[in-house]
Amino acid sequence: MVKGSRAPPKLPSKQLAILAICRFAEPVALTSVFPYLPEMIESFGIEKKDVAKWAGITSAVFSLSQCLTAVVWGRASDMIGRKPTIMIGLTCTMISSLLWGMSTSLPMAIIARALSGGCNGNVGIIRTMVAEMVPEKELQPRAFSIMPLVWSLGSIFGPSFGGFFAKPVDNLPGLFGNSKFLARFPFALPNIVASVFFIVGISTGILFLKETLESRKYKTDYGLVLGERLKSLFKKKKPKQFRRHSGYDESAASLLRPTSADSSASKVFDDEWQSSKPVLPRPTMVEVFTRQSIINLMAYTFLALHSVAYDQLLPIFMHHPRQVPDSSNTSLPFKFSGGFGLGSGRIGTLFTMYGVCGCLIQFLIFPPVARRFGVLNCFKACGIAFPLICFATPYTALIQDSPTQQFAMFGIMLVKCFAVIFAFPCSVILLTNSAASLRILGTLNGFAVSISAVGRAIGPAMGGAAFTWGLERGYVITPWWLLGIISAVGAIPIWYLVEMDGFSKTNADDAEDSDFEDDRLPQIAEDEEERAILNGDESMKPSSEEDALLTVNGSDSGADSRPLSIPPRRMSSPIGLRGGSVGPGGSRRLSNGLGHSNVGHGTGGSSFH
Repeated sequence: MVKGSRAPPKLPSKQLAILAICRFAEPVALTSVFPYLPEMIESFGIEKKDVAKWAGITSAVFSLSQCLTAVVWGRASDMIGRKPTIMIGLTCTMISSLLWGMSTSLPMAIIARALSGGCNGNVGIIRTMVAEMVPEKELQPRAFSIMPLVWSLGSIFGPSFGGFFAKPVDNLPGLFGNSKFLARFPFALPNIVASVFFIVGISTGILFLKETLESRKYKTDYGLVLGERLKSLFKKKKPKQFRRHSGYDESAASLLRPTSADSSASKVFDDEWQSSKPVLPRPTMVEVFTRQSIINLMAYTFLALHSVAYDQLLPIFMHHPRQVPDSSNTSLPFKFSGGFGLGSGRIGTLFTMYGVCGCLIQFLIFPPVARRFGVLNCFKACGIAFPLICFATPYTALIQDSPTQQFAMFGIMLVKCFAVIFAFPCSVILLTNSAASLRILGTLNGFAVSISAVGRAIGPAMGGAAFTWGLERGYVITPWWLLGIISAVGAIPIWYLVEMDGFSKTNADDAEDSDFEDDRLPQIAEDEEERAILNGDESMKPSSEEDALLTVNGSDSGADSRPLSIPPRRMSSPIGLRGGSVGPGGSRRLSNGLGHSNVGHGTGGSSFH
């Protein structure tokens, strides 16, 4: 490689895939609710005209609880690490999902949804992990599209499980007709199936997911240790290769031969290096809430409000009985009512097809389009599309032929799928790049989840109440047009956004600084030694071995007046050993950091002990 050039950045595909596996269970559990939610509310003794209102309230409770706890989860991830916080959140979400499935009354269902929302603080933390894994702006469209892709995949399986396994005693009597447990809890089976995915995700995360928080990533992770041991059981052991004796110097080989003393010294050095790292201050509100981050949060909150409300109302609209339009109940273009009269199985099929299309859009269309037209331009196009989608949705109730009606509805769902798949990753990318530094991302994303949860609470509650009010008066357009107006207002902040550079420029500058410091290392080492000798410190006089190691690229010039202080930076050992141990038994040591030596602050990279 040419000196000074850098390899093109690559996605950490393995870690992103592990994170995706951990994330997969959540969309399965949450979207499995859509097909059976109207029937579940009705099973509590609620009248059909009030189903939308109470369904909206259950969703609002979920989002309000998420709002109250999201910042706490974000702060916790900044303190104890991203990985343990995500694992705890997944475990709690699994338990609360099972409680939701076994609810037998409306109050119990509301409490279970509140617990589920309070435990569901992983959204912002996962975004933060992705941002820490992939700070390069050119890779962000691909990286930030992976988690929405996981949601789309979950949207395939979740509604399928919800529609197929809900009320199994009635719908699948041959398999579950004799189950007293499922007869008592008719909506538990979809959540039991989802819990299997939770267990897989939690186990995968514990064993293979690496921490990304800077202050915790170098700590010993016993889950990873166990994961490596498990992987070693399935790896084929390579036969030992013996080399014929050659005349190489055994003393030279001892420099590369690891010993127990060297390993112990490396561990001591790593502990010292970690303890010498400066403790970063907690993010302040001024750092978190910049002008661009505030505008991003406004746009994201409006997006969450009308998008979640739309998804909440759609299955209720499809489940509501059909109505034949006549002069007594219809007065176009505003007064008409009725729904599709579909059951949970058919609704689940439509949402499954919706999820399949979402996966294709997310994986094949979004990344190249976002790179071609820019993230901000795509976000603006989505802002225009959402009001049109909301205004057009209720008019599908006027179509009397059921297959044609469902086809028209699915066409509108497909357009919304494009808009949602583009809007959410674009909003997350813009919000991430508006952060002043990676240090505040955990807190910023925690506030993003918390503030947007207010929108996700208001949207379904408002939409459900408007749906009930509209049905009583024969105006089914009421909730949809309300969401259309809200989405139009929510599009206004998008035009005040600026597509910022993010962290890639800073990373590039850091790389250049690192190359510069690597070039200066031999000269700085010789300067320090010569000055020590002039002051009478003979212990700093280099040996022949040290001369050989310190003379790089023929650099043997004398001391000059260049400053010796270098910012602390972690660098790899020149000889490829962790900790940079030199000499048998680790008696000599080349420090890994340019700013810290083994005995405290100093020139670091030139210190031998």
